[in-house]
Amino acid sequence: MKGLTIQIRKQKTESILRKHPWIFSGAIESETSQLVDGDIVTATDNRGNFLAIGHFQHATIALRVLSFENVNIDLDFFQRRIENAVELRRKLGLFETGNTICRLIHGEGDSLPGLIIDYYNGCAVIQCHSIGMYRSVDLISESLKKALKDDLKAVYSKSSDTLPQRSDVTDKYLFGSCETPHIAHEYGVKLNIDWINGQKTGFFIDQRENRALLGKYAKGKKILNTFCYSGGFSLSAIQNGATLVHSLDSSKKAIELTEQNVVLNGYGDRHVSIVADAMEYMKDLKEDYDIIVLDPPAFAKHRDKRHKAIQGYKRLNAHAIRQIKPGGLIFTFSCSQVVDKYLFNNTVIAAAIEAGRHVRIIEQLHQPGDHPINAFHPEGEYLKGLVIEVE
Repeated sequence: MKGLTIQIRKQKTESILRKHPWIFSGAIESETSQLVDGDIVTATDNRGNFLAIGHFQHATIALRVLSFENVNIDLDFFQRRIENAVELRRKLGLFETGNTICRLIHGEGDSLPGLIIDYYNGCAVIQCHSIGMYRSVDLISESLKKALKDDLKAVYSKSSDTLPQRSDVTDKYLFGSCETPHIAHEYGVKLNIDWINGQKTGFFIDQRENRALLGKYAKGKKILNTFCYSGGFSLSAIQNGATLVHSLDSSKKAIELTEQNVVLNGYGDRHVSIVADAMEYMKDLKEDYDIIVLDPPAFAKHRDKRHKAIQGYKRLNAHAIRQIKPGGLIFTFSCSQVVDKYLFNNTVIAAAIEAGRHVRIIEQLHQPGDHPINAFHPEGEYLKGLVIEVE
C-alpha cells in the first residue's frame, strides 16, 4: 500500500510543511487516475522527498493526512491514535459519574481526519467522512476495544449518511449491540440516544458545556429554546431550576424526541413543546422570556452561501433582541464553519443595531475540549456563540 505515491506541485508544499492535514486536488502534479478512493497514498515533493501519508479520494480534498512521518497505517497506528484520544477525554473528566456521553474522536483535532466517534454509555458510534476511514472501520473497532476495555459494550458503524454516493456503505454493529433508544447521561440529565434513527450519531454533544452554562443562569427563569432537536438545553435549564421552558422546533420528530426526554426526567410540569418554524415564530413572540436560546443548524456549509447565512443569523438575532424582556439573556450560536467567530460577533452586533437596543457580551462560547482543534487546522473551530444581555 505504501507504494502508491502522488507528487505535489513545487509551489503547493508550504501548507503541508506547516502540517495542514488537507491536500487539495489542485496541488497534485502527478496523474491520479490509477488511484482508488480510500487508498493509502504517500505525498512527495518534486524531488521525491517524503511529505505526508494519508487517505486518498477523488474529491476537492484529495488527501487527508494521517501522518507527517513515514509510518505504516495499520492496527498499531490506529491503536496509538485512539488511546491518545481516550486519555485526553479521561483528563477532561468525561468518564466520571454523572456523564456518560462524549466525543472520542474529533477528526483532524485527534489527527484522524475523516473520522468521528461518539460515545454513549458504553456504545461507540463511528461516522466516517472519507472512504479511507470507512475501509478502516474494523481496525478502528479493534482499537476501541483495547483503549476502552470494560467501558465498551458495542461499536456501531454509521456512515451511510456521510458517504451517500457509495452503495457499498452499510450501517451495522461491528462489535456487541445495544438496544435503542439507549439511555445515557449528561451532567445528570437522562437522555434517550438513538444512533440508528437519529441525526448525526444520535445527539449533538458539542453543546454540552454551553448547556451546563445555561443551567447556571436558569433558576427562576422563563426560557425559550429554539431549534431544540432532542431538548438538551431545555433539560439542563429545568434541571437547574427554570420555572418554565418552551421547546421549539419545526420538526415533529424532534419535538417527540424532546418530549420523550422530558418524560424520562420527570420534567413535564415545567415544559411546553411548540412545533413551528423558528424564524417565523420569532417575528412576534407572545410571551415574555428571560432567556432565549438560538441554536440553528448550519445556515451555510459552503463559502458561496456565506452572505445568505449572515443575513439569516442577523434576522434571527434581531427578532430575539427586539422582543426579549429588559435584562434578558440570549444564548446565540453558529455552527457554520464558513462564518468565523469575528464575522458572527459582528453579525450579532449588527442585529442589535437594527433592533435598536443596547446589548453587552457577557460570555463568549465555543466547542468543548472533546472537540479539540488541531493548531495547524483552524477550520476545525466551527462552533461559536455568545451570551448577550439586552438592556
